Amino acid sequence: MFSAIFTVIAPIFVCAAIGFVWARTRVPYETEFVTRIVTKVGMPCLVFGTLAKVDLTPEMLGNMGLAAVVTTAAFAVIGAVVLGIFKIERQVFLNCLIFANTGNMGLPVCLLAFGDPGLALGVAYFAVNGTLTNIFGPALASGNPDPRAVLKIPMVWAALGGVTVKLAGIPFPDWVLKTLDLLSGFPIPLMLITLGVSLAGLQVAHLGRSFGLAALRLVMGVAVGWAAAEVFGFEGVARGVVIIECAMPVAVFNFLYAQMYNNRPDEVAGAVVTSTMLSFATLPALLWFVI
Repeated sequence: MFSAIFTVIAPIFVCAAIGFVWARTRVPYETEFVTRIVTKVGMPCLVFGTLAKVDLTPEMLGNMGLAAVVTTAAFAVIGAVVLGIFKIERQVFLNCLIFANTGNMGLPVCLLAFGDPGLALGVAYFAVNGTLTNIFGPALASGNPDPRAVLKIPMVWAALGGVTVKLAGIPFPDWVLKTLDLLSGFPIPLMLITLGVSLAGLQVAHLGRSFGLAALRLVMGVAVGWAAAEVFGFEGVARGVVIIECAMPVAVFNFLYAQMYNNRPDEVAGAVVTSTMLSFATLPALLWFVI
């Protein structure tokens, strides 16, 4: 069991460590370019190719997408209640409890833990969760929702295209499949390296509050993920994927939104760093629970 868990976490640590060390040596890293090419090219290819070729039923993929909606709503309700009880400003910190790092960290863990089926189900969860993040993340941070934002997300169109191709059974020439495979290979390692770079540049402020939010995100994530698996009747890989995705740390995007709208970005950065470190520390136990 230890060998299986180490096989999963070692590549994640190594890739993130490369980014962290790279940033600490002050060698330039074009985070904006990497983020753009991953979100506009690599991730759409990964989502489209995975959903179009995966050997899973549309019902299973649909249930995982629905689970993403239900769990995100659960995080919003629980987070709003807890922040209200402790009189912590929701506009600043609610995003941290709702939106987890289901892409940069969640997809690699799902892939390494469960192989291609795990990646496919992880993509189904991430496609929906990522869409909700892009719509409601800025809305909560700014107080000004924009439903049209969904039309500007390449991943949404890639997911719809992949599902359509899967349902219609549309064949592709080998050169198209090989091109998709090639382009699908770079987002995951680049996302992990970029995560390491981002962590190296963030500072922890208000350690007590940051640790409390990080612990709540982790415990709430595991509990909600387990409950969703029970409600949807997920077993095996599907059960593991929904728990893993729900238990991921605070997404780095939350810091970007806080910075964009001047919602105490230093404190949000503290929550991102603390929750990611806590997630790394508890990842072996999480994998032991789901594998």
